Amino acid sequence: MGELLTVGVEEEFLLADPVSGVAMPVSEDVIAADAPAAGPAGRLKPETSLAVVETASEPHRELSRLADDLRSLRSAAATAAEAVGCAVLPCATEPLPAPPSPPTGGERYRRIYEKYGARTFGHMTCGMHIHIGMPDRERAVAVSNHLRPWLPALQALAANSPYALGEDTGWASFRSVWWGYMPVAGPAPLFPSAAAYDATLDQLVASGVILDRKMAYWFARPSEFVPTLEVRVTDVCPTAGTAVLLAALTRALVATCQEELDAGAPPPAVPGPLLAAAHWQAARYGMEGDAVDVFTGHPVPAWTWVEKLVKHVTPALSDAGDLAYVTSGLTELRANGSWAARQRGIVSAGGGPADVAAYLASALLT
Repeated sequence: MGELLTVGVEEEFLLADPVSGVAMPVSEDVIAADAPAAGPAGRLKPETSLAVVETASEPHRELSRLADDLRSLRSAAATAAEAVGCAVLPCATEPLPAPPSPPTGGERYRRIYEKYGARTFGHMTCGMHIHIGMPDRERAVAVSNHLRPWLPALQALAANSPYALGEDTGWASFRSVWWGYMPVAGPAPLFPSAAAYDATLDQLVASGVILDRKMAYWFARPSEFVPTLEVRVTDVCPTAGTAVLLAALTRALVATCQEELDAGAPPPAVPGPLLAAAHWQAARYGMEGDAVDVFTGHPVPAWTWVEKLVKHVTPALSDAGDLAYVTSGLTELRANGSWAARQRGIVSAGGGPADVAAYLASALLT
């Protein structure tokens, strides 16, 4: 076994009224409230919308250290938010109706808001981005080609946005629908090299459809800032434990893909329309319906598809010492339901979207 790959996690959180659960555009105040304790580097970052704040962990090799880091960042966000009279919600869409949030200050955010409109960025989504350390950009692009077929399973496991603006959307991950409004989103194409990837990005920027290279919002991409492969297919997770579970699975998947690459295996031949259908199914039903087995083209229960993923990456999980943690986390999710299902359970029991918001706020530090 070689040295473990590093893993880091970025999490986006909604800022909301602690009583009503309605989004509050106060990220600048929350970040300022955290600044005295955070030091020069800062722990909380702005996002496009003033109603969202982002955290970013350090890269770690041990899951326990990643978990401690995420809990610390979530606690810092909650403390700063409380200081300005709001709550931090680990939900991927706004559960309650609210006016579109204005953009964060700065020329880039203003241009994004003007070009893509309040419908897209005025009601901001909250995702989780998992960064796996890579030796170079070439390897990141090659690994991305190999992991494409498995990303719908991660998307389904993380589904956490059935409600948006006071309505049950019918989706397990409505964030996926809202994010799909962007012109460069969804499964990444197959790229023969990092040079081909970069040339495509340059063409997209030159076309004027995206403003800069950072707006290639594919489900997996080489980071533009750090030497990582960034997997960005998942909703933000209510608990740090679920976030670490997804991070562990992602790292094991990347490690498995690297072994395939080193063995000279080509990327799995999965038709683009079938892969897109698998992502649609994952967003629509999450873990409470069928998934699409992209290798057979047939529907299978979502948990059967996840079991296939786990079997595929079990050697990598064992090598990392993560198998017991992942097995326990998946058992808990299967016994208690996905986070989308748990939100709907609150409403089925007589609650409303405000109760959902309160439940998610309480899960932040669980």
